[in-house]
Amino acid sequence: MMRNQAVIAALLAGGLAIMAAPAVAQTTTTTAEAGPPRGTQDYGALVRLFTTFNAWKDPKPVDGVVDYSPATVDKRRAELRAFQARLPDFAVARWDRHQQVDYLAVRAQMDQQDFILNVTKPWARDPGMYVDELQQLAYTELPLEPAKLAPFQARLRTIPAYLAQARINLDAVAADYADLAIHSLSNGDGVGHGMPYRAVEPAGLVGWFADLRGRAEKQQPGLVADIAAAETAIASFRDWLVAGRPKMVARAGVGRPAYDWFLTNVRLMPYSSDEIVLLAERELERHWANYTTERHRNRKLPELALPRSGAEYEAQLAGTDAKIRKWLVDEEIISVPDYMPRTYQEMGYNAPWIVRPTGPMFWEQIQFRDASPDHLHATFPGHRFDGLAGARVDHPIRRYVRDSGRTEGWGFYLEETALQLGLFDDRPRTRELIYIFGLFRAARTMGDVKMQRNEMTVDQAMRFWKEWTPYLDDNVARTDAGIYIRRPPGYGMTYTIGMMQLQKLMIDRKRQLGDAFSIRDYHDYLMNTGRLPVSLLRYDLTGHDDEVKRFWAHVPLSAVKR
Repeated sequence: MMRNQAVIAALLAGGLAIMAAPAVAQTTTTTAEAGPPRGTQDYGALVRLFTTFNAWKDPKPVDGVVDYSPATVDKRRAELRAFQARLPDFAVARWDRHQQVDYLAVRAQMDQQDFILNVTKPWARDPGMYVDELQQLAYTELPLEPAKLAPFQARLRTIPAYLAQARINLDAVAADYADLAIHSLSNGDGVGHGMPYRAVEPAGLVGWFADLRGRAEKQQPGLVADIAAAETAIASFRDWLVAGRPKMVARAGVGRPAYDWFLTNVRLMPYSSDEIVLLAERELERHWANYTTERHRNRKLPELALPRSGAEYEAQLAGTDAKIRKWLVDEEIISVPDYMPRTYQEMGYNAPWIVRPTGPMFWEQIQFRDASPDHLHATFPGHRFDGLAGARVDHPIRRYVRDSGRTEGWGFYLEETALQLGLFDDRPRTRELIYIFGLFRAARTMGDVKMQRNEMTVDQAMRFWKEWTPYLDDNVARTDAGIYIRRPPGYGMTYTIGMMQLQKLMIDRKRQLGDAFSIRDYHDYLMNTGRLPVSLLRYDLTGHDDEVKRFWAHVPLSAVKR
């Protein structure tokens, strides 16, 4: 894994493009000619176009069901082409850089829909999409009040026909997608689905619908017949998948050319996928080196122990939340607006106290020992804080854009930044947990890229991650692999690469402002500006255009060789 460190330095300093570009068909636009469009439409027209597009982009369900029939999908493709055809006629070259940022963000949002409609096509390739659609129904708390009962019952009654149509739609199922769906239909893993706690978890979606029927028999008998019919349809869908699995041999990843196109045009990343793997390799080495030396430094200290009770864990959460809130204010890290919830109970947290027969899973192994790393990342001032701040952004475009390089990058950035700023000076063993999180995310970055480029299967990624990550278990590894192979490409790598981009942006701003730089002002800018791709935020904040200028030479998805 060792590579030339000068290459790493060049990548970080300037986004040096050393790898091969995506394979595309011949185009007439050259880099020298590339630049912002020089059309006639003004910025107000862009806002109106985006407003219409944003209302269109998520298909609307009818009676709780989205139509993915071929005719409907073709109609949506045509509608998207009509939106995209208007983009070249904007006078972007005459706009200020902040409006140019918004144009690139709008174009990227349209490119993402193009990619979903023409490459990932989950309705045809991923049976798990249909499983996900039904998952939350099974968690419904009963009894339902009359106003909610009728729509819930109507939704239950659509399930047999919905899954019958799914069998028709699923004409190009990928092998990994099939295996993941079959597993989630019949196996519980307790990870990441938002399910209510059960001492003995039901066995997948099939088991959860049996659980729903058992509760209905006692609390709302009028639902039992419809739940039972849904159960039969779900079990039949599972059996259909199992029977057809030998013929479901397609690869789940989108392939290298399409992945690199997505990185450039949707994620607006200044790096190719090869460069991202190289950066992640270095991060994996760095975190392992830091973890190893930290373990040596702390060798005479007791290991962090798991709590002995839920009450002990709750007390730890309360102390962690209070400590972080005080530190953020005292050390001038970020402004804490008055609208932020004032207690951890109001704010929420990721890992409730659960006693599992098999012991805590990976995230609980960390969170239960010390809630700080995940509290920073996911709660305060991480995702929940970030989400509340983002909801206050009233910009007509930026309030609706949510890039994971910015959001997951921010959550991950907070962990090591807090370590460097001294939050864990009195908790040396907690520093080890920070490095465990870091090395898992670096390993996930490599797995994300290689799964999407069809260089790793889900099983291979799981084995790789477990080799490099203390405490990691099969259920968390499988769930994460499923997330990163099934979501729009590059989500798994945005933790590490987004974090690195945010660090680079901080450096740029510090060098630009000198002693006038304030880390609190920098963090407040991120909270108050919208969650755009970090390359766009860099141009927006600093005016540095070395990254965004490469995005003007837009290559349409239809030109990518797949």
